[in-house]
Amino acid sequence: MTAVDPEVAVVPAASEQPEQQRKPLKAKLLDVVRWVAVAVVVFFAARQLITNWAEFWATIQGIPWQSSVLSLLVLILSIGVGVYAWQVIVNDLGTPVGYPRGAQINLVGSLGKYVPGSVWAYLLQMELGKKAGLARARIFTSSLIHFGVGVVAALILSLFAMPAVFANSPRAWWLLVLIPLGLAALHPRVLTWGTSLVLRILRRPALDHRFSYRTVGTVFGALAVVYALQGLHLWLLANSVGAPGIGGYVLCVGAMAIAMTSGNFAFIMPSGAGVREVVMVAVLTATAISGPQALAFALASRVMFTVADLVTAGTAALTARLGAAQPRAGTEGEVSR
Repeated sequence: MTAVDPEVAVVPAASEQPEQQRKPLKAKLLDVVRWVAVAVVVFFAARQLITNWAEFWATIQGIPWQSSVLSLLVLILSIGVGVYAWQVIVNDLGTPVGYPRGAQINLVGSLGKYVPGSVWAYLLQMELGKKAGLARARIFTSSLIHFGVGVVAALILSLFAMPAVFANSPRAWWLLVLIPLGLAALHPRVLTWGTSLVLRILRRPALDHRFSYRTVGTVFGALAVVYALQGLHLWLLANSVGAPGIGGYVLCVGAMAIAMTSGNFAFIMPSGAGVREVVMVAVLTATAISGPQALAFALASRVMFTVADLVTAGTAALTARLGAAQPRAGTEGEVSR
């Protein structure tokens, strides 16, 4: 991209003074608010883990430890791929950011989903991005595109679980109607127009370039891999009681795609609590898995997601903090908002 990034601003020489000497009171208060926000979301996430620990441990004891460990590692890998998809969008909207920097913003901010009202995740990501020198509008737009492309990818992969979905909920046909609409929205022209509209609403300059097929395809492919890995995570748990081989894996991929999307839309509940489990149980019971077993695996998956979120966010924050101790070239400025 050859055009001048609108987020980059010329910083006066006075800004080279130590940050502690030039930071105004408002900035100091915002720092306190950010730390409080991080503490709150970590508290809610940890509370959910502690609350469900007994049920989780009882379920996990019946699963071979190799399957449990591998399932958690696969889940962590899926989160890492999801961050990559988000970073591709962020890089397309401005000065590229490194993976550690982007992971800190995305993963630590995503812990806000554990607070009732998933909007907190977006707000926390925006504030962490602002702290790192990125405009709030850029972070919000990237997260919004990431969510939208993820929904379309999930709708397509949900086709794998449609037989089970229709068997339990005949009215779910509306999911099929949304697929062509979602694919149309992913056309680079349409996606660029929609993104520019959001930026204008946020009183930011519209995009100075159009999204490429390569960018959209990369993000879509990465998010499809995310759901494939999440399906593998669920299959590794369910396979311990006889999920039917490859067919069971395909069904688990569709189940996770539907469950995660349904949970994202249930923004009132922390991290879609309850909604994801209902969908997962409905699909798993279409196999040889009984209702109680399906519920146990759904609960185990929920807690594993919480553990994976805390591990990845903690690792990203530690990595970014260690990297901050070293001089960083090319830091991106931003227009204050």
